Amino acid sequence: MQSARKAQVFAHRHAFLYPENFCLKIGESYSSFNEESLLYTPWMGSWFGEAFRVSTWGESHGGGVGVVIDGCPPRLPLVEEDIQVELDRRRPGQSDVVTPRKEGDRCSILSGTFQGKTLGTPISILVPNTDARPEAYCGMETVYRPSHADYTYQAKYGIRNWQGGGRASARETVGRVAAGAVAKKVLQTLYPRWEALAYVASIHNIHAKVDVRSVQRESIERSIVRCPDMTISSAMEMRIREVRLEGDSVGGILECIVRGTPQGLGEPVFDKLEADLAKAMLSLPATKGFEIGSGFAGTRLKGSRHNDPFQMEGATIRTLTNHSGGVQGGISNGELIFFRVAFKPTATIAREQNTVSVSGENTRIAVHGRHDPCVLPRAVPLVEAMTALVLCDHLMRQKAQDILHRC
Repeated sequence: MQSARKAQVFAHRHAFLYPENFCLKIGESYSSFNEESLLYTPWMGSWFGEAFRVSTWGESHGGGVGVVIDGCPPRLPLVEEDIQVELDRRRPGQSDVVTPRKEGDRCSILSGTFQGKTLGTPISILVPNTDARPEAYCGMETVYRPSHADYTYQAKYGIRNWQGGGRASARETVGRVAAGAVAKKVLQTLYPRWEALAYVASIHNIHAKVDVRSVQRESIERSIVRCPDMTISSAMEMRIREVRLEGDSVGGILECIVRGTPQGLGEPVFDKLEADLAKAMLSLPATKGFEIGSGFAGTRLKGSRHNDPFQMEGATIRTLTNHSGGVQGGISNGELIFFRVAFKPTATIAREQNTVSVSGENTRIAVHGRHDPCVLPRAVPLVEAMTALVLCDHLMRQKAQDILHRC
C-alpha cells in the first residue's frame, strides 16, 4: 500500500512536470506503475472555498442537480424554505424574456440538519430535473456548437455529454444558488445588516442609471429583467424580445453591491478578496469580464484623484470616496463593496452558423430549443450567491485565524 501511494505521488508530480511523458491507461493500478506507463487521474474543478466549501454535481438533462456544503457552522437555523426563496429567483420559465423550460426547482435537504438546525456535518441538497428533454439534443451528438464547451470538453476528456452541455450547462448553477442561500444565512446571522444586491446595469447597448447608495431589492425585483431603472428596464425587455424573434441573443453587464461587510476579510497575497471574487464570478457560465471599484476607468485618473482619503466618523475609520470598491490590499475596509461582471450573448442561437462535425468536416448548424436569449435576468441570483460564498468563506477563515486577544 505504501509503495502504491508513493507511486501515486510520483505519478502526479511527474505528470505535472513532464506532461508530454504521461498517458492515461484505464484499469491500470498503482501497483503496476512504472515510469513508462503513468496513471494520471484528472478531476473537474467542482469544489469552491477553503473553510466554507461547496461542491456542485449533476447535469442539465440527468436525474437532478445539487450541492454538498462542508464547513457550515452548527446550530444555524436552516429549513428548505430558506433555500427555496433563492432558487425561485433563479428558476427558468419566470417570464417571456427567459428560457421557457418549466422546472419547479424544488429542493430537498438530504443531510446535515436536524430539527431545523445545522449539525456542522456536510449538508447535501438535491433538486430533481423534472422537465429534461435529452432527445431534443440528438443533433448535437455529431457537431460542435460555436462558442460552447462542446469541442473543448471533448479535447480535454475525450468524451462529452451532448445533452444540453452536461456540466457546462447553466443548470449546474442551481447548486451554487442553494449553497449561496446557506452562506447568506450565516453572514446575516453574524452581521444582520449584511446584504448583497446584484442588478442588471446594461443589456446590449442600453445602459441604466442606478444609485448604488440607495438601490433596494424591491426595485430590482419589480423588473422582469431585474433592472431597478424602470424606464430603461422597459427598453431592455423590448430588446430581448426583438433578438429572440431574430433567433439571436444579447449580453450585458451586472453590477453588485455588498453592504455591511466587516473590515479584515481577505488573505494576502494570492487569496485577496477581490481575486477570489473575480474567480467566483468568472467561474459562472457566460462571464467574460470582472472589475471592482473604479476598475478600468481608474486607469484614466491620477493618483491624487484616485486615492480614497481617510476620515473619522465617530470612532470609525471611513473613506471619503470609494474608488477601491471596498477592498484595499486585498482586504475589506468596511466600505461598500462594488463590482461589475460582464456576460456574453448566449451562445445558443437559432440562426444558422458555420461549425465542424466530430468527424472533422465543415458543416452548418442552427440550434432550436428552450434557451435564454439573454442570461442576465437569471444571472442576478447567481452573482449574489457566489458573492455570499466568497465572503462567508473569508469570514470563517478570519475567525479561525484571529483568535488571540487584541490590546
